[in-house]
Amino acid sequence: MKPALIAAALAFVTTHGLAADFNVRDYGGKGDGTTLNTGAIQRAIDAAATKGGTVVFPDGTYLTGAIFVKSGVTLKLDKGVTLLGSRNLDDYPVLPSRIAGIEMRWPAALVNIYRQTHAAIVGAGTIDGDGKVFWERYWALRKAYEPRGLRWASDYDAGRPRLVQVYDSSAVKVGGGLLLRRSGFWTVHVCYSNDVTVDGVTIDNNAEGHGPSTDGIDIDSSRKVVVANADIAVNDDALVLKAGRDADGLRVNRPTEDVVIHDVKVRASKGGIVFGSETSGGFRNIEAYNLAFDRNTPVGILFKSAHTRGGWGEDIRLHDITMQGTPVVMRVNMNWNPAYSYASIPPDVKDVPAHWKVMATPVPPEQGIARFHDVKIWNVKAAGAKTAFEIAAFAQAPLQRFSFDGIDIEAGSGGYIRDARDWRFSRTTLRLPANAPVALGRDSRVDGLPPGSFTVAAQEKQG
Repeated sequence: MKPALIAAALAFVTTHGLAADFNVRDYGGKGDGTTLNTGAIQRAIDAAATKGGTVVFPDGTYLTGAIFVKSGVTLKLDKGVTLLGSRNLDDYPVLPSRIAGIEMRWPAALVNIYRQTHAAIVGAGTIDGDGKVFWERYWALRKAYEPRGLRWASDYDAGRPRLVQVYDSSAVKVGGGLLLRRSGFWTVHVCYSNDVTVDGVTIDNNAEGHGPSTDGIDIDSSRKVVVANADIAVNDDALVLKAGRDADGLRVNRPTEDVVIHDVKVRASKGGIVFGSETSGGFRNIEAYNLAFDRNTPVGILFKSAHTRGGWGEDIRLHDITMQGTPVVMRVNMNWNPAYSYASIPPDVKDVPAHWKVMATPVPPEQGIARFHDVKIWNVKAAGAKTAFEIAAFAQAPLQRFSFDGIDIEAGSGGYIRDARDWRFSRTTLRLPANAPVALGRDSRVDGLPPGSFTVAAQEKQG
């Protein structure tokens, strides 16, 4: 080691002391899979926070409710260590949070970094949410709600713990080989945070069937976020950029920006790389590359919003993406899932929850439509797709200045591109049946598609 580095290290030790290990066993922790360890783990974390240190575990399975990693603390789960989430919702305290774009009180995650700085969750161990009980609770509530026209409220009223949340925090690391599985709700949620790295995680929420809304990694109104080296199998969207919903999201008005996502394999999801549907705060300077999707991801590249969301997206760069059997290569839907997207309170409801009122707050039409522009997509290779493009926005807010380069798509149909302005394709190969070219909306402006691969639609459709 160079003398200058030695001197700096000695100065740090003199000032701060050596970071110590804090073993949960010394605070009453038992890795027997049945003892509730919430208090023991939290005591170890709190002790480590006094000087900065690492919380470690002997091999075993540690049943626990919500725990909170503090500033200066590393929670280290070595191989052979499992944190197993409690099935009792009372073990997850209700705190101010943001859920699916709305600020409201909500059960804490299993592992939380909540309003902290310089904290980490790392190791080759496992965080297992044991989430099936929460999935079943959601399905039961939704079954009761849908006949009443309350599909939009189901996700907000069925309190379900996320697996890992980073909230209003900075200088955070998550990864190092972690296995994250069976989340009750979203798996990794980074919200209102900056300087966050998620590097080296495997996410598997498919062990016990269909876990609703078990997104992979959600980056929500946050900045300077890196996601790398992830392997994801979930039952909803895999890599998700979010920024608030409707009137509440427009009030908060915090973008997601300065994000880099790379080297991710998605084995199962509803969408591979997804913007929305919570778009209200906007997106800026997002880059994603070296992504791989297969037939278990219905849509590879997905932009979705609604006419009450508002927001915008700009300087988005997606490249070096492969898809094998992914049914739809790219979809833009600015009127996504109306039953979920638009809140209407039934007149027979007497005691209206506060968050329902927030969700039903009208958004002026001129503020409600999301506007995406200056998007670059290059080096995309897709084989075995059913449809190349399913693109639709609104005539009054067209998708502007999308550029495509080095695109190679084999698909059963070209699909359609509507409401597009100044779209440019170069070095593009579309291998489509002669009778199923890309249908261009009559008022779309698209240059550079290969001859014979497109036709101008006879009638423009909206939404």
